[in-house]
Amino acid sequence: MTMQKTVLVLFAVGCGGSNVAQLPAIPDALKPPAGQSLAVQAQATGAQVYECKPGKDDPAKLEWALKGPDAELFDVTGKKIGKHYAGPTWEGEDGSKVVGEVKAKDPGPDAGAIPWLLMSAKSAEGGGMFGQIATIQRVRTEGGKAPAGACTLGAEARVPYKAMYLFYK
Repeated sequence: MTMQKTVLVLFAVGCGGSNVAQLPAIPDALKPPAGQSLAVQAQATGAQVYECKPGKDDPAKLEWALKGPDAELFDVTGKKIGKHYAGPTWEGEDGSKVVGEVKAKDPGPDAGAIPWLLMSAKSAEGGGMFGQIATIQRVRTEGGKAPAGACTLGAEARVPYKAMYLFYK
């Protein structure tokens, strides 16, 4: 490591007032493309919403299918900065928006939680925090898995979840 990089690392470690929470170890398959940098970090708290539908493989069998997330987004200080909903879409309080598309999955360390994801932006709009996002990671997931067992056609289940979303440009 060069002296300049060492100083930068020490400076970053020594800054107690940082607006970046400690990031988890990210599996290689979920790393953003080279050259992209972290632009926004958000904690999502809400629910993964599931609907009981005919199965994809066997339409005679009913199963829980993801309808979409319904969550609020908060920065590292706890301030609400936006919302997350079906698409998957992240919309900032500033009106900017990004819609993602899954590129890779990892089960993550918690078998009882939804998987970690790497997504690319299908679209991004607005001049605010999400307007120039190219890649999104979902990590540190808690809960959110589809209910186990049988369901009744048309029934809806809201399963509480939390996740950290990292947005890169």
